[in-house]
Amino acid sequence: MADARAPAACGAIATAALALTLAAPNPEPRLETLPAGVVELHSELVLANGRELRGAPSGTVLRAAADFRGRALIVVRGSGVALRGFTIDGSREVLEQRTGLPPSNQPFSEFTRANGVLAVNVSKLRIENVQFRNIAGFAVLVSRSRDVRIDGVEVADSGSRSVSGRNNATGGILLEEGTTAFCVTRSLFRNIRGNGVWTHSLFTSPRNRDGWIAFNHFENLARDAIQVGHATSVRVEENQGNRIGFPAEEVDSENQAYPVAMDTAGDVDQSSYARNRFTEIDGKCIDLDGFHDGEVTENSCVNRPDPRLYPFGNIGILFNDSNPQTRSNHIRVIGNLLDGVKFTGIFAFGAGHVIAHNRLLNVNLAHCNEKAAEFGCYYPKGEPEALEVGIYLGRGILWPEPLQGALVEDNEITGFHMATRCIELAPGVSATANTIRNNRCTDYIAR
Repeated sequence: MADARAPAACGAIATAALALTLAAPNPEPRLETLPAGVVELHSELVLANGRELRGAPSGTVLRAAADFRGRALIVVRGSGVALRGFTIDGSREVLEQRTGLPPSNQPFSEFTRANGVLAVNVSKLRIENVQFRNIAGFAVLVSRSRDVRIDGVEVADSGSRSVSGRNNATGGILLEEGTTAFCVTRSLFRNIRGNGVWTHSLFTSPRNRDGWIAFNHFENLARDAIQVGHATSVRVEENQGNRIGFPAEEVDSENQAYPVAMDTAGDVDQSSYARNRFTEIDGKCIDLDGFHDGEVTENSCVNRPDPRLYPFGNIGILFNDSNPQTRSNHIRVIGNLLDGVKFTGIFAFGAGHVIAHNRLLNVNLAHCNEKAAEFGCYYPKGEPEALEVGIYLGRGILWPEPLQGALVEDNEITGFHMATRCIELAPGVSATANTIRNNRCTDYIAR
């Protein structure tokens, strides 16, 4: 996944966003080289301003001892800290505590323990070429911080479970509580129980902003590969992934936290999902919950044409409305490929969207509603077409948002009965209030 553009572009984002606030000179870094071999930690290793921690040339592993107690193996305080070139082993088999999510008024930084790295209210943090494995909490948890660059890390076999044995969202990288000017690039996430890369803030907290999540690879995650939550100006570009929503027994189905390749939550605007590639998604390709005034372009999600392989399979791209303070407006969904969608290809509502030049192939693998009982085609009340069509022009889910002022054109749609179920309108949605033209629909399943 290496790409030489990542560090330079990440630096440009951080510099532009922070030029006015970071004018003070940086302290000279104090380099510390760790000893070679395995170093056991019994308590938090705290790094203050300007420290750079490097692994030994022959390799260093910081491992949590069986009696480790602390918020994280490494706790960062202050500015200008850098971590480079070593391994953090969190001893998950010993330190995992089965808990759920924190209360809605408590950030993860005050709740989740046994993380790999914890940084709260810091700036100019660099984490590069660090390997994280067997972490019970989050590999990296950054809260209320700015100018954060995470590049070339590897996270494997991490995250804990709830009391019921499902994932509790932990394991990956979390940036929360208004973290600004951040980048997560060129990194590998494998066998993660929770989310891979996640931005999150409390409903009452500042949004995360000015971020770039790019050139990462995700393999075997039981929750979301990427979730942009409560954020503005975040670019999600050129990531790849396979087997999102696996293993199925760790999916948090009790709380309906169904897997998504690229998910959204809270209030998210001026953001984009572009040129990302995912295969084998047991869930949705893209969920646009609270997403508005942004772009979804040239992404692809490809599954095999067998709905039985995807018990949590869903709609391809879903416009969603859980946040009562946002409305689904002005989203450009252009040039995406969805191949092998369990239900409807695109489910849209709101105002001013452009849905154009998309290829929706092998739509409605579940054969809704003919096989509703077998595959759970549970459509909204009074909207039986919602899960059986190529593109559904809806009226909202939790709040009334009938589609209007949208352009739906030049989309290719194939699949079960797509010749007659190509584009459908929900009750109360007017065809004349939208422009629908030049869409090509066929029953032929192309491979």
